[in-house]
Amino acid sequence: MTTLGIIGSGNIGAAVARLAVAADIPVVVANSRGPESLSGLVAELGPPATAGTVEQAAEAGEFVLLSVPLTAHTAIPAAFLRGRTVLDTSNYYPFRDGRIAELDDEKLTTSELVQRHFEGAGLVKVFNNILAHHIPQLARPSDASDRTALPVAGDDAGAKARAAALVERLGFDTVDVGPLTESWRFEPEAAAYTRLYVADPATPDERLLDAPGAPVPAAVLRSALDGAERVRVAERTF
Repeated sequence: MTTLGIIGSGNIGAAVARLAVAADIPVVVANSRGPESLSGLVAELGPPATAGTVEQAAEAGEFVLLSVPLTAHTAIPAAFLRGRTVLDTSNYYPFRDGRIAELDDEKLTTSELVQRHFEGAGLVKVFNNILAHHIPQLARPSDASDRTALPVAGDDAGAKARAAALVERLGFDTVDVGPLTESWRFEPEAAAYTRLYVADPATPDERLLDAPGAPVPAAVLRSALDGAERVRVAERTF
């Protein structure tokens, strides 16, 4: 049986953990504070979930969800994720991460930066473009007519296919965006980033974190991705 290691117990990590448990996928959750800090989340998730160290979560199975602040990824030894299929939820927020010259200069996308550290891992960008509370709201069974699609990007075709299969088991269709160089198409400020999944497009920014979501079929997502214009990352203020 597939086991999903989750490094990062914030909103996205916890939301994906809930979907995994609902899909009968065992999870091992870890964060920087240690397993003892995860007792409440693990109790809520139930027996398919356990808490562990970062190394234990990384080694638990083939799949690892990486959901930590961008500047925290280098604190995780690259060897932990070597040979794993890594679902990377990273986004670059200068107000939190500080300015990163290679991203501001657009020499790399965020996930290319992360992949560079985790040499030998099959990194796939996914779950970065949807608000955490929309993940459980919009997940649907495989036969549902109102399935929502999420974009995936990665340089390793095999890892991308495996990640897409896992995401689809968790309740979402997927749209292949191509390699990590194209992952800017669903990063912050892009048309396929978060607001696409909000039921009311006119929702003000300060209400987004509790705004209801609405299904986004693959065709709608693909149109947003195809029509994306590259954001000038150096001008990002949040």
